[in-house]
Amino acid sequence: MSFACFLWVILQSLVVVVVVYATAENGCYKSIISFGDSLADTGNLKQLSSLHNLDFPFFRPPYGENFLDQSTGRCSDGRLIIDFLVAGATALNSSVLEAMGIVNLVTNSSLGVQLDWFKESLPYICGNVSDCRKFIGGSLILMGEIGGNDYNFPILAGSPMDEIKPLVPLVIDTIISAVNGLIEMGAQTLVVPGNFPVGCVPSYLTVCGSEKEEYDPTTGCLSRLNEFAEYHNELLQNKLYQIREVHPNVNIIYADYYNAALQIYRFPDKYGFTNGVLKACCGGGGTFNYNSSAECGMASASVCDQPDKYVNWDGLHFTEAAYRVIHNNLFQGPFTNPQFNSLCPASTAQLGVGLSSSL
Repeated sequence: MSFACFLWVILQSLVVVVVVYATAENGCYKSIISFGDSLADTGNLKQLSSLHNLDFPFFRPPYGENFLDQSTGRCSDGRLIIDFLVAGATALNSSVLEAMGIVNLVTNSSLGVQLDWFKESLPYICGNVSDCRKFIGGSLILMGEIGGNDYNFPILAGSPMDEIKPLVPLVIDTIISAVNGLIEMGAQTLVVPGNFPVGCVPSYLTVCGSEKEEYDPTTGCLSRLNEFAEYHNELLQNKLYQIREVHPNVNIIYADYYNAALQIYRFPDKYGFTNGVLKACCGGGGTFNYNSSAECGMASASVCDQPDKYVNWDGLHFTEAAYRVIHNNLFQGPFTNPQFNSLCPASTAQLGVGLSSSL
């Protein structure tokens, strides 16, 4: 895999915590606290990179072309899942990954690092310990999606699956440790997503696909990669069940990103995706319009005329239209356990909509 391709993958590991003061979803929450990777980054990487004079393709058009003020920094043409609720961090620390031969050349914005940043910033957000506990208790906490990048690096580098699979319990334990830490700080409602069906992603289909691979006949996705995502999700759900047993008064919500997204690949016409399910809207050509030498945002790449007819934006991330469907399937549909729309903290004083803060 070329350095450009590898660099583009690790861009997903560059995002930090976002705190949004807003009337969230059903009006029950006074704020959203989001940990995650490029699937949740609303512009933090762009702000951080400006301090180090770094520039990446998704800082430039056509990224953000359908967003309110066409601002870039989001890894999509417009809004993300978190935007409908109101770049990629790993779950494991870089030192842990390096010990296993997996190198992240750009950042160590791991889940543990993000949690530390959040703790350090709390006094500036809510003041004293008592007020901060109330703040966290009245917030909706979104834990990712995170963990996917821990697998992205070795998968796209060609590592065999039997070398990657041992990562899964380590990633899950890291996520669970963060969840338990937030509960100790007063969290009452946490949404913990599983992984997406990564075997349907154009970059994976391009880099990992071959005549020897098995493809799902109903979707065209790579079977072994989707099975791997399902394995991660199964272990995660088992651990969340254990937390619910220990903390019966805390709302631990599993967000089934896998099946919420898989509905699109199975029934694209139902959702209006008539121009592409496995093909990126913005890219440099090829079967899936993903080319590591002509990535979206570069002069050599082109963008489709109707992004809302495509599922994938740039070979790695969804379009705004796809994020909207996934959001609806999750938070207005059946793909959260327990049902998200039936939950509400006992007391939450609502605040007006404000700006997200990069921590």
